[in-house]
Amino acid sequence: MRPFPISVVTMGPMTGPGSQGDEAPAYLPMPQGMRTFSAPYLPDDAAPDAVAAVLGLLGDFIAAAGREGLAGGASLELLGQPAAVRELINQSLGFGEVSAFTTAPRHWRVQETAFAGFWRVLEVADDGRFVADRLETGAIPGVLLDTMQACAGSTLALPEYPAGCMNAQALVEEIRMQAAAWQPGDAAHVINLSLLPVSEADLDTLYGWLGHREVSILSRGYGNCRITSTRLKNVWWVQYFNSMDALILNSIEIVGVPEVALAADDDFADSLERLQEYLAMMAEPA
Repeated sequence: MRPFPISVVTMGPMTGPGSQGDEAPAYLPMPQGMRTFSAPYLPDDAAPDAVAAVLGLLGDFIAAAGREGLAGGASLELLGQPAAVRELINQSLGFGEVSAFTTAPRHWRVQETAFAGFWRVLEVADDGRFVADRLETGAIPGVLLDTMQACAGSTLALPEYPAGCMNAQALVEEIRMQAAAWQPGDAAHVINLSLLPVSEADLDTLYGWLGHREVSILSRGYGNCRITSTRLKNVWWVQYFNSMDALILNSIEIVGVPEVALAADDDFADSLERLQEYLAMMAEPA
């Protein structure tokens, strides 16, 4: 099955200047409504003891995050905290652009907070109970990469190539070669299917061979970017949709995690500054 639907648009022949008549070329609408940072707020009815607890927890956590840096991975366990404290943390940290979930072998739910590089990471049991709930810092939570590595294989058997294939065989060989050679720290190898001459049979072959697997990531910035893991390690589907949910870019990336889902060092530094300002505001007397 295809990870996301793909529309095929057929263009008529063009024979020279003026062949399109007086009508202007038709382009897909560009993404609209870019998301920008919106500072969370402290509810007016927040209980003083909950505010004091959150100030202590987040103050220590932010200090540790500042010492460790984006790569250090500070963590704050929340599962044992009172419901009022967890709810106030939810309201204080807000929601960011990136969310993700895994379907096997464990059910992780990941949500970036309004502060880039700060993540809420939850594990849900089969009966719906939360069995893990924590705040983490990092470019992206490690549970997503761990799931990809655990569930994908290092090699895949070659697919069959049905009638109508044009470039599927060459693309399969390129993906296999690049996936085998990729090492942590290497730049991403991107195959832009939107710019290549590929047939429906080519796309069906690739989708059937790579599959749509256990890790799904959604990055909402300028439109939506939907990222899914595949059956082959370090190989991801990366598909960009505009605000009208029309596919504008369909690609395969060979990389640890596609860059569009990662928090950057500069954004993390901004997050630390904004969080410190927010805690200072929380500490002011009512």
